[in-house]
Amino acid sequence: MSNRIDFSEHDQFSVVVVEGEVDLSWSAELRNAVLEALKGSNNLLVDLSAVSYIDSSGIAALVEGLQTAKAQGKTFGLVSVSAPARAVLELARLDQVFAIHQDLAAAGNAAQ
Repeated sequence: MSNRIDFSEHDQFSVVVVEGEVDLSWSAELRNAVLEALKGSNNLLVDLSAVSYIDSSGIAALVEGLQTAKAQGKTFGLVSVSAPARAVLELARLDQVFAIHQDLAAAGNAAQ
């Protein structure tokens, strides 16, 4: 699986869709994509459904996105988190820090 980042717009959210393995060699791209998306959106979600692996550098990119969003009064969450990504988030207890939504419909319901 190749690494890819796509952007999409939904009713209430901008979504950064991440595919592949997020490790040290690729986490800077994730960081840049998240920070760039935050410039144009008040409500950002990162879709991790197609992430097969994520390491601490990838998690750090997500944490920076969360901190940046909070500092700017914006919302930031994760959606459709894959099992490998969820395992890392739970191990680091970051599943208690991030807003994690099962899917876009659940995220939309939570935002209302």
